[in-house]
Amino acid sequence: MRTTIESLADDALRQIRDHEWELTPAERNLVTRAAADLAAAVRAPEVQEALPPLERLEHLREALAVLAKVHGHLAWFLSSASTVLVPLLQWRALPAEPGHAFGTIEPTPAQYTEAEDAARHLQAALTRLTAT
Repeated sequence: MRTTIESLADDALRQIRDHEWELTPAERNLVTRAAADLAAAVRAPEVQEALPPLERLEHLREALAVLAKVHGHLAWFLSSASTVLVPLLQWRALPAEPGHAFGTIEPTPAQYTEAEDAARHLQAALTRLTAT
């Protein structure tokens, strides 16, 4: 997840640097707000990893919801990032009886960490977008 987010971020930064994408003041505000919301949803690794799985999953889903609050060119970029994070929608934090889980899985601690790292990297990339 993180590698794909890095690639998307690099492409967005290149487009801005090459003047293929000019952030409007409204987009800058959206980017700033999205970066802050991502930082609030997925905190530092030591904080997230200390949480029970149910809370970690809740925070990751909050991060995914942040990405749905934008429009325009920025929405295209963030929709690609959202696609990377879609697997977390199939995760569950509670045990389920066989046949009642609707195809969901319990992620490993490493999967949580990977998704949280990807969300943090996206937050950092959004912050860099406004600095260009």
